[in-house]
Amino acid sequence: MPVSTSQIILIAEDDSNTAKLVQTYMEREGFSTRIAASGLQALQFFEREPFCFVILDIMLPGLDGWEICRRIRKKSDVPILMLTAREEEIDRIMGLSIGADDYVVKPFSPRELVERVKAILRRIRPREEGAQEILRHGSIMLDDAKHKVSIAGKAIELTASEYKLLLTLMQSPGRVFSREELLARFYEEGESVVERVIDVHIGKLRQKIEPNPAKPEFILTVRGFGYRFTE
Repeated sequence: MPVSTSQIILIAEDDSNTAKLVQTYMEREGFSTRIAASGLQALQFFEREPFCFVILDIMLPGLDGWEICRRIRKKSDVPILMLTAREEEIDRIMGLSIGADDYVVKPFSPRELVERVKAILRRIRPREEGAQEILRHGSIMLDDAKHKVSIAGKAIELTASEYKLLLTLMQSPGRVFSREELLARFYEEGESVVERVIDVHIGKLRQKIEPNPAKPEFILTVRGFGYRFTE
């Protein structure tokens, strides 16, 4: 079923053929779209409209995709998917480490791109009203009804992936989650994702919620297996 047309996707891509291809496939699914041909134009559009998703090419003229991602993350947790012609793992890790939610290498299947966007939006969609809850542990409070996290009363900005990860762990304190299990919760079956993606998200999340990220108190590592939230 097509999504609501009230949802607008920002496509930041300087290659007009690629941009129009992505636009065509996204609009077939019911999304509205805006195309930005440069980094500066992407930021200007982002300031003016409430986007539900950003598809961001890395090699943009002027400000590149890395910088755009950093600037967006300073003010918003909108999902970001990065496009690049480079397929080295270090680029994927870098994109995720600065706040991107997914990473697609060119050339890509536009149908797969659509499914990745829809999968990310499904993961962050608010749960049914009856399932919403407030989770607390020490100074951390996660209000799932409002999709907000605070530390000692101070709001903390998390990316969509970081929020989902924290929610998963806090819902089952003490339970050990393997990297494979966390990956299965975050990504659709069949997606090619390296296990280190979870380590990147954990590292960024610790930087935001731990008093001393080098000696975490909340998100604990279970060596050789995965992670758990302290009891």
